[in-house]
Amino acid sequence: APTPAPPVLEEIIASVTSWAPTRTYDLVTCVHGLHYVGDQLGLLGRAASWLTPDGLLAAHFDPASIRCPDGSPAGRPALAALRAAGFHYSPRHHLLTLRGARTLTLPFRYTGADPTAGPNYTGQPAVASHYEH
Repeated sequence: APTPAPPVLEEIIASVTSWAPTRTYDLVTCVHGLHYVGDQLGLLGRAASWLTPDGLLAAHFDPASIRCPDGSPAGRPALAALRAAGFHYSPRHHLLTLRGARTLTLPFRYTGADPTAGPNYTGQPAVASHYEH
């Protein structure tokens, strides 16, 4: 019997703020991309629904980039909410993972972003995402 062909990698170029997939995925990654997204928590919530039942979402995440509207830190409550929703976070690797599709409603309302927040843990310029909690 012939060996089945390996799965095909699908590259999609679209805005993460408006993209709506027509199927689910076994793997969704965001390598050093969240640092440049305004509504990071909103994107993570939406991306959780893009997975297959056994799919994996893996993203670099910097909790220090999550702020209250006044600029004060909101990383701890954001991580607590993400963990309660099923995410796992490795602070050593700044890696946020989620296994399996789900619909998320995180207790945060996006209020805007600061593109002049300065460098993050990578040393690169990053965006700070502001939320009411």
